[in-house]
Amino acid sequence: MKKFTKLAAHAAPLPVANIDTDQIIPKQFLSTVERTGLSRGLFFDMRFLPDGSPNPEFVMNKPAFAGAKILIAGPNFGCGSSREHAPWALLDYGIECVISASFADIFYNNCFKNGVLPLVLDAGQVDALINQANGQNARFEIDLAAQTLTGPDGKIYHFEIDPGRKKSLLEGLDEIGQSLMQQDQIAEHEHKRKLMTPWLG
Repeated sequence: MKKFTKLAAHAAPLPVANIDTDQIIPKQFLSTVERTGLSRGLFFDMRFLPDGSPNPEFVMNKPAFAGAKILIAGPNFGCGSSREHAPWALLDYGIECVISASFADIFYNNCFKNGVLPLVLDAGQVDALINQANGQNARFEIDLAAQTLTGPDGKIYHFEIDPGRKKSLLEGLDEIGQSLMQQDQIAEHEHKRKLMTPWLG
């Protein structure tokens, strides 16, 4: 998993409440267990018109927001089913941080497991940042270690984050990576178990 330490980028505003995981990555794109290639399905029904052409009204299709690495969304982002493909698709597209006033619990947890920072701010603060996200000239800076977000106007916002989850992002360790860090202790435990219960093999 890629480390998340600092991020300086522009943001795409998507001020829509209750965006569920089927809107983030529709069911027809869930047949793969690969984490790459899912960007084509990200917000598919919003990004594309029925004829398959890009929807010019969707924020991510507007030239001013091309290459945005931050998404500023409405409340209750990521509700619905628990599909882990949702953060995979965001990350494959290039979105490394989603800012919202609230997230659905399972999506929130899945973000940390995959290197996406789900950043929670007060609704009024989110609205202020949405108003400032006006294209490539609006740069946002996130410092995870300091737990700060600096808006394009220079105002600094402080955010809360669980220390354990913060550490896993800073070190780029998912749950498997965290387990592998304990290899010596695991090996010692297995050795003791074999000595105490040799009949288990």
